[in-house]
Amino acid sequence: MKREALRKLIVGAVATVPTPFDDDFNVDNGRIAEATGRWIDQGLVTGKAVIKVAASMGEGPQLDDDEWPGLLSAVVGAARGRVPIVGSIYSKDTVRSIRHAKQALDLGAVAIQVNPPLNSDPTQDDILRYYGALSDAVDIGIIVYNNPWAPNGRIFIETLRKIVEFENIVAIKWEPGNDADFEEVFELASTVNIIDNTIDLARGRRLGSIGFTSIGSGAYPPPYVRIWDMLEAGRLDEAQAAWDMVDKPLRRFYDKVTSKSGGQGRVTKGMSEIMGYPMGSCRPPSLPLSPEEMAELRGMMEGWGWLDD
Repeated sequence: MKREALRKLIVGAVATVPTPFDDDFNVDNGRIAEATGRWIDQGLVTGKAVIKVAASMGEGPQLDDDEWPGLLSAVVGAARGRVPIVGSIYSKDTVRSIRHAKQALDLGAVAIQVNPPLNSDPTQDDILRYYGALSDAVDIGIIVYNNPWAPNGRIFIETLRKIVEFENIVAIKWEPGNDADFEEVFELASTVNIIDNTIDLARGRRLGSIGFTSIGSGAYPPPYVRIWDMLEAGRLDEAQAAWDMVDKPLRRFYDKVTSKSGGQGRVTKGMSEIMGYPMGSCRPPSLPLSPEEMAELRGMMEGWGWLDD
């Protein structure tokens, strides 16, 4: 699929969905197939959202190489073309990334989210060669994930200017970090989509972002789809207020509970369970939320009116 066609698909609430595990921590592909239908019924549809599989919040780094293809296939099959499906490739070398990108294409994903090969301690030139090799090897959309908080994960604007020249680069998931200019990436918005990975959605939208990420959209989509509708309608202040009501306390809660036990999927899985669709525990050594943490999270969600929807 050509870049411009893909850019029309990669928009809206980008929902990183949790990976369900059974009691023995095996991937439950049947469970995620069921969940996919539910997420679509709740608003994750083409033009409003993207479902992203096996990213960090979906415990992608914890999956074996022979596990994530079945997971991705289950989601694609259940979606039946009603929402774009993106697979995530996390911190792999060029050879494995190309192999897995080809698998994602064969399984029906429209794009892959790819962060720099962090485990290779890449230079900016390494990062440029990495994305160039991926684009040349596989005819699938590529979402570049800037990781400014990770060692060697930041992609400088000078490098991004070159990366977007590669044919299959369709989007940049953008978080500038503490010492970079938030606005600089938007000079590339006429070439690729900018997905806002920050807390200021209204600012990003004014500058040209076409989608956003969140902690909670993979557990309960409706509030995030409504925020996207507000952004699309130009009701930016209203959208930001709705976002702040949920995102600020949720980030504080996330920071607090992950300081006790790590694992990016813990909060999303706790939220899913509260919404009546448990996805199992995270894989060890990450712990599930404690009863006290679950009670606090439930109180927050009740306050937002989610349990009344």
